[in-house]
Amino acid sequence: MFWTEDPTGEIGHRPWPLPSSPWIMAQRWTDLLFAHWPVDAEALRRIVPPSLPIDLFEGRAWVSIAAFYLSHLRARWLPALPIVSEFPELNVRTYVTLGSKPGVYFFSLDAGSAVAVAAARATYFLPYFRASMNIRAAADGTLQYHSRRIDSRGRPAELSARYRPIGPISRAKPGSLDHWLTERYSLYAIDHAARIRCAEIHHHPWPLQPAEADISVNTMASAGGIELPSTAPRLSFASRLDVVVWSPTRVPDANSPQKR
Repeated sequence: MFWTEDPTGEIGHRPWPLPSSPWIMAQRWTDLLFAHWPVDAEALRRIVPPSLPIDLFEGRAWVSIAAFYLSHLRARWLPALPIVSEFPELNVRTYVTLGSKPGVYFFSLDAGSAVAVAAARATYFLPYFRASMNIRAAADGTLQYHSRRIDSRGRPAELSARYRPIGPISRAKPGSLDHWLTERYSLYAIDHAARIRCAEIHHHPWPLQPAEADISVNTMASAGGIELPSTAPRLSFASRLDVVVWSPTRVPDANSPQKR
C-alpha cells in the first residue's frame, strides 16, 4: 500500500522529453479541488519575481488554489513511511514560463506536516507553511476541507470549503483553458541567492471532473497580496494522481518578453 504507480510509462502528452536523470521522489494526490480565478496581470506582476515571465491565456493571468490530500510520499527505491508520508496540502499558485517550458510558481504551500514543510523549504526553495488541516468525506462523496495556517513565517491564512465531483472524468483538450491550467510539468522557485530553480514533474494527463464547491472562508490569496475577483471560480476535481518529481536545478534568468 505504500507504493505509487510510476507514470513515466506514458509520456506522449508531455510537451518536452523526460529529464535524463532519474526522478527522486514520488507522491499521490487524492480528492483534489482546483479553483481558478482570472486576475489582473499588472497587479500580479508586482508580486511575482521579475525574473519569471507571467504566462497568460488569451491575454489574462490566472491564480489557482489546489486543495488535496497527499500520500505515499517516498524517495526513489524506498517505501513510504507511515504517518510522515501523508498529510493534507493546500497550494496558491500562478502560471509562468521560461523559454519553451511553461510551469507553475507558488505563492504559498500549506501542509499538515512539520517534517514536509522543513524538507521542502530546504531542498526545493518553496514557500511552505505549517497549518492545522483536516479533510472529512461524507457519505454522498462531499469533501469537507479546512486549513488554518499556524506558521509564524507567513501571514494568517485560512480555507474552509465543501466540494464534490458532479460529472464524469475527462482529459482536457490541448489548447483549452483547463489544459493550460493543469498540464504543466515544471515548477519554478527562487532560491536564497535570488536565482531561479526549476524542478521537473511527471504524471498521467489529469483525470478531471466537473465540480461544485461551497467556499465559506478563503483568505489564502489575500495573505499573499492577491486580490481575487468576486466572480465564482472555475472548478474541477481529481480523485487521484500519482506524481514523480526530479531534483531542482538552477536555470538562467529569462529575458524573453511575456507570452501574450
